[in-house]
Amino acid sequence: MNHVGVIGAGAFGTALASVMRNGGLDVTLWGRDRAQISAMQTEKMNVRYLNGVSLPDGLNVTTDLVDLRDADVVLMVLPAQSLRGFLTESKFVTNAPVVLCAKGIENTTGMLQSQIFEGSHKAILSGPAFAIDLTKGMPIAMSIGCSEKELGAQLQETLSTQTLRLYRTQDVTGVQLCGALKNVYAIACGLAIGAGFGESTRAALMTRGFAELARLARSMGAQTETLTGLSGFGDLTLSCTSFQSRNFTFGEQLGRTGIFETGKTVEGVVTAEAVLVLAQKAGVEMPIAQTVANILNGKQQIREALAMLMSRPLKHKE
Repeated sequence: MNHVGVIGAGAFGTALASVMRNGGLDVTLWGRDRAQISAMQTEKMNVRYLNGVSLPDGLNVTTDLVDLRDADVVLMVLPAQSLRGFLTESKFVTNAPVVLCAKGIENTTGMLQSQIFEGSHKAILSGPAFAIDLTKGMPIAMSIGCSEKELGAQLQETLSTQTLRLYRTQDVTGVQLCGALKNVYAIACGLAIGAGFGESTRAALMTRGFAELARLARSMGAQTETLTGLSGFGDLTLSCTSFQSRNFTFGEQLGRTGIFETGKTVEGVVTAEAVLVLAQKAGVEMPIAQTVANILNGKQQIREALAMLMSRPLKHKE
């Protein structure tokens, strides 16, 4: 595996393409917006999403999917809600393994990314990593989930670099659920901080949020090692504590001002409702996720919602 195709020229797609290219691989980055791609080719920079970060020499940027036909592996870095539309409209087909990199659950169906993409050879890349940190060459560790042991090992070897270390697991479901669910709790923590609550409140929301996440994920077959690993607790911690997290920042500004406008993808907003559908099917109680959904839908105010959480019946379990 020497030629990597990357579909999606947003911040994370560009960052992954840059890391792979800096690691010595031949990389082709595809984007649908012709004006954006033309600017990237001219300026050697993704001004729209990663302004100030130069693209590495030799990174091929294109709007033509034909340029990915010879790729040995394809990284699919599209927003979770866009994957189905892309597959339908583009009729994209490849014999190469596809690594799905979005963190989210399709809101209309409750399906995971691996359920939407029906290709036989696929994997999931997830974990605590911000695009800007990847481009700066900071030491980062992520999880790669693949049900095929041999393929997983091959992808791990190919995609790991001197600055990006991948840990392999066959728990594809767990990796995806953790990556999607943590976005909801990042919004919850942002709401609390924005509304003026302190670090102790954030710690409570993170801990109890992790308990909710674990209950649902286990009910759907996730492994404990995944929950406590990079794609689980690791990603939750990063997303709930950093202003680089879109979901945390969304929650913080909404909690502080009551208004938030963004042109960037905030997966946790749509994931909140999808999570509740999964929880109902599984018979799992998720009061914090429900509270976030209620706030986003305008059914509850932040302080009222937190007060209701605190007034729930006391539990024996920690």
